[in-house]
Amino acid sequence: MNKINTIRHPAFTDDIPVVAESDVVVVGGGSAGISAAVSAARNGSSVTVLERYHHLGGMASGGMVLVLDDMVNGQEIVVSGIVDEFVQRMKKEGMAVVPPEEDRFASEEMWRKWSRWGVHDFHQAQRPQPIVYAVAFDPDAWKRTSLNLVRENDINLRLHSWFSEAIVEDGLIKGVICQTKTGREAILGNIVIDTSGDLDVACSAGADYDQGQYIVTTVFRLSNVDTDEALRFEYEEPEAFAKINREARRIIGGAWEMWWLKTPIPGVVWCNCPHMPGYDGISVGDLTSAEYEGRDRMMGLFEFVRKNLPGFEKSNMLGGAEQVGVRTTRMLKGEYVVTKEDVVNRRYFSDSVCRGRDYYTPYRALLPKKVEQLIVAGRHYSAEPDAQKRSREIPPCMAQGEAAGIAASLALQEDILIRDVDASKIQKQMRAQGADPGDIPSANATGLDDQVVNA
Repeated sequence: MNKINTIRHPAFTDDIPVVAESDVVVVGGGSAGISAAVSAARNGSSVTVLERYHHLGGMASGGMVLVLDDMVNGQEIVVSGIVDEFVQRMKKEGMAVVPPEEDRFASEEMWRKWSRWGVHDFHQAQRPQPIVYAVAFDPDAWKRTSLNLVRENDINLRLHSWFSEAIVEDGLIKGVICQTKTGREAILGNIVIDTSGDLDVACSAGADYDQGQYIVTTVFRLSNVDTDEALRFEYEEPEAFAKINREARRIIGGAWEMWWLKTPIPGVVWCNCPHMPGYDGISVGDLTSAEYEGRDRMMGLFEFVRKNLPGFEKSNMLGGAEQVGVRTTRMLKGEYVVTKEDVVNRRYFSDSVCRGRDYYTPYRALLPKKVEQLIVAGRHYSAEPDAQKRSREIPPCMAQGEAAGIAASLALQEDILIRDVDASKIQKQMRAQGADPGDIPSANATGLDDQVVNA
């Protein structure tokens, strides 16, 4: 790539300084983005990561989604790789809690011991639900781990850089433009990985996409909670607990059954609520309104439980998440669109490069149709809205990022388009990195369907 100092973009009238050039540009420093960047760097590519916030980690840190789940098919661990590094590093700090293998089964004893950590299989209808391999963790530990991995792998990190426009020439992406405090900046690359979560890059580049909407959440944490007393009350006075719990959930206006969970810090609990429907996750007006509503609701719940729920009498509001939890916005309409039936029926694909709980993600679902040298990873991958709702958890998105980073490096090494990378080579390298690409189907997988391409 020729070194240049400035570029012109048709969307702007001024010259834009080029501040970085690398083999791979990753837009979005969330969990999928960090996995993509680390994976690409370890496979020999120079990498630049752009992130709009002051921190890395996305929903796992700034969004405070503090349980890693969707990593098992029954008791079979199916999501591994870079996510394992995060877990092991946080465990060394005492900032990640994982149920030991001998506790991973269904019983009333294990339910009482582990359910308030959020490490149970909530997809199961049976009660008590089985305890599985899942991880409760601390958000700041996730930030530190992300930064350390970026630094150790010599990745060029640019925080406080808000994506603005894709640089595309004749259907080939050449880089991106971002907005910063000092003005617009250009970052050039041979391959761009869109891990923005909202498909920002692919949309700007002209790729086809669908759009969905689901609940948004402003989660929060409370400190100085006596969790032992709260659990005693729940199990020893179930009728009184049920009455208070119903009122708490009415006040918050939307929550899962386990609306509070333990965290690795004693006395600090995570409240995965309120869940608020009707907001568009890419609308400035809606996101602003969600901040008002979410914080009003969380304070209403806090005041109620402090007065009424044993164990919470001396609790304090530790604070809400730095970013609202958005689950669904734009989704790619790529070379293959994963359907609800694919996920529900556990359809296996020969070009699967990663997997989740009991579903497989074909390589084609990461590739846009109209733009070359662009790949996506994360909750905006190519899937129907009803499929995405079942396949958008953090660990599977990290596996997508890991696969995308490998694919980018293979394309560069072989001097081919990223869409032409042999999926079997991605699978092989995923295995070498300790990840499960889904190339070996589980016993409950259904028919191979690798020839279908739906518009």
